[in-house]
Amino acid sequence: MRLAARDVLRAVREREAYANLVLPGLLRERRISGRDAALATELTYGSCRSLGLLDAVIAAGAGRPVDEIDGPLLDVLRLGVYQLLRTRIGAHAAVDTSVALARTEFGAGKAGFVNAVLRRAGEKSVDEWVDELAPRDPVGRLAFEFAHPVWIAQAFADALGARAGELRDVLAADDARPIVHLVARPGDITAEELALVTGGEEGKWSPYAVYLDGGGDPGKLEPVREGMAAVQDEGSQLVALALTRAELDGPDNGRWLDLCAGPGGKAALLGAIAAIDGHRVDAVEPAEHRAELVRKTVHDLPVDVHVADGRNSGLTPGYDRILVDAPCTGLGALRRRPEARWRRTPADVAELVVLQRELLAAAWDLLRPGGVVLYSTCSPHLLETVAVVVDAARRTGAIQLDTRDLLPGVPDIGDGPGAQLWPHRHGTDAMFLAALRKPLE
Repeated sequence: MRLAARDVLRAVREREAYANLVLPGLLRERRISGRDAALATELTYGSCRSLGLLDAVIAAGAGRPVDEIDGPLLDVLRLGVYQLLRTRIGAHAAVDTSVALARTEFGAGKAGFVNAVLRRAGEKSVDEWVDELAPRDPVGRLAFEFAHPVWIAQAFADALGARAGELRDVLAADDARPIVHLVARPGDITAEELALVTGGEEGKWSPYAVYLDGGGDPGKLEPVREGMAAVQDEGSQLVALALTRAELDGPDNGRWLDLCAGPGGKAALLGAIAAIDGHRVDAVEPAEHRAELVRKTVHDLPVDVHVADGRNSGLTPGYDRILVDAPCTGLGALRRRPEARWRRTPADVAELVVLQRELLAAAWDLLRPGGVVLYSTCSPHLLETVAVVVDAARRTGAIQLDTRDLLPGVPDIGDGPGAQLWPHRHGTDAMFLAALRKPLE
């Protein structure tokens, strides 16, 4: 299990691979299952999430910066320190197995170095290391304790606004492994039926959501294999549902558009809902390989997939409902992408905001008067959310709907007119959504 985890950490470091894509295939290839697979998963994802904290402790134990330590050796150290500080694995086992990994690949000398660093790391508890190494300011300390870059923790605090005292809860929720959410495809299976078949629990907020607690590959579940259900965060389900619930000015003619469709989860839910009333959905995705994923996801639904740039799609205007689930930093889904927090930088925000504004402007041009565009991001960063919507409303004269009305029964989603979901409040990714209606001409 530790060798598998070490190999994934190496792929993440050397090739900028995604742990959640590499690990499942590696477990299948090596026929690792059950409790061993669960341990490999915990060690891999936990080490990726905790990188900043681990590296600070390693540097303190080694007496040198981590960038002066050979990469393959650093992978072993990160794995060892994670076990020492953030699992219930005994110190003896954590050290001995890590030393053995180093000795097998690098020889006795470097194994001795690993042994020395890990023994120093194990001399203090994680709380004692936090007290010693964390920045003194409140946001910096929380960011260090819960292994987030400071700029991301600050972005969360800014988005929480008057409730910034919840920052600890947000970061803690972000640092925990999330449960799997399934979506029951409307018209094929109900959430109640899906929960009974899978042993899951019906969701709190989406009428199609089911929660799966525990390990295992959800792709092996019969309803998922047969296309009656899929893995989809409940927050993403709520985004698609909000678009369908928005009040139009005039009739719904059944022309819906998902302008940023890849990999297809929201397009599939929209398509299943559209099919009930005889409507159709156009789905736009610029990359062919991702467009193919959309096609597979929506293959038996009234969804037409177009390979095009959403900013210049070539589609005929006149849509009743348009979803702009814009490319973003993904800061709201860091718990599902363990290494992502260490790859993003503040510079990414400025670049993405330009794209987000352009996509929303393109959607506006495709929307009929009286129609609604729903803008969403899987990020709570104010520049990607409120600022984009306010700018669009100012430029277009859009009518901002109270998006909270489109999420009935969901509490604590902000002061409006947009809505913000949070992992610590709702158990979802931190999705932002805002609905804009085009005035009648």
